[in-house]
Amino acid sequence: MTSIDKKTDTCPSHKDLKDMDKAGLAALMESLGEKPFRARQLYDWIFHKGVSSIAEMTDLALSLRERLTEEGYHLSTSELIQEHTSSDGSMKLVLGFNDGEQAECVLIPDDNRLTLCISSQSGCALGCEFCVTGLTGLGTGGNIGRNLTLSELIGQVRTGEALVRKGLFAGHITITNIVLMGMGEPLLNLDNVIKFIGVLTDQGGMGYAARRVTLSTAGIAPAIKELGSAMTGVNLAVSLNAATDEMRDWLMPINKKYPLKQLILALREYPLKKRRRITIEYVLIKGINDTDKDAKRLARLLRYVECMINLIPFNPFPCTDFERPEDSEVVRFQHLLLEEGYTAYIRASRGPDIGAACGQLGAKRRD
Repeated sequence: MTSIDKKTDTCPSHKDLKDMDKAGLAALMESLGEKPFRARQLYDWIFHKGVSSIAEMTDLALSLRERLTEEGYHLSTSELIQEHTSSDGSMKLVLGFNDGEQAECVLIPDDNRLTLCISSQSGCALGCEFCVTGLTGLGTGGNIGRNLTLSELIGQVRTGEALVRKGLFAGHITITNIVLMGMGEPLLNLDNVIKFIGVLTDQGGMGYAARRVTLSTAGIAPAIKELGSAMTGVNLAVSLNAATDEMRDWLMPINKKYPLKQLILALREYPLKKRRRITIEYVLIKGINDTDKDAKRLARLLRYVECMINLIPFNPFPCTDFERPEDSEVVRFQHLLLEEGYTAYIRASRGPDIGAACGQLGAKRRD
């Protein structure tokens, strides 16, 4: 186990039924001497119907419901501590968990989609220079944080869904897209994240289409291979932000462990479905990684990777010396990539006035 892994151990409740996927529920029912179909019933009630208590599982034998309750099994709920609405309609949610840890997620409305950006950890240990979450570290109150459990990952989705049902997002009746791009590194919480994706994209579970789910990583090369082997069907995004090891070592210290050569090889070997591409995320920082040479180096680095590129102008946060490039410089960088034959987009920042834009989650905690 790496030092990073040690800082992010999960603290699940062994009695929380929402922390059990199909295999976990099947094992529980077997241990209680129940028939296998009972596990399928539990799974349907918990993840498809979304009940909040064992008592609501009306086709489960009363004796089983009573036994589960008596032995301390339960269905957890995430507490919505704060909600902040941006002038652009985005909404940041701060959720609290049983041990005092917190995580932030963001609902982002667009004309034809409503995206929920969720967190995989209660902070981030990677220390990326351009991201306030990583510079803050993990946890609340100065404590070391942890991975989020299956129930806490699902809780973010359920909380978002409840707000949408209240009609808070005009013209949107459901969440259409889910991205694991919030606090934390999803691939350092791989077991729970894969379980979550399985439940999320199971049509007998939460019912989201895998093609509308995206996982973003800072580049944990071995875990990228594991994710590919799991064949989840979700989209992969990689936060790259530099085209040389020297620059990336500084901006993203994880590069010292998984340098560009290793990362790019993992991306080249990643199994992609037909007409799918890896998304390369590149945060543009004024005077740091936004020169013509940077664009050309990036183009050469990605030459054999099936990808598209999202350019993200740096989103400022308190106590940083980094600056956002001028719009004209962002467009110039984009045009250089287009000339090299890449598909390159400029991502519009959403929710910067509430600390909800890319790289800003946890800014209030840093203050």
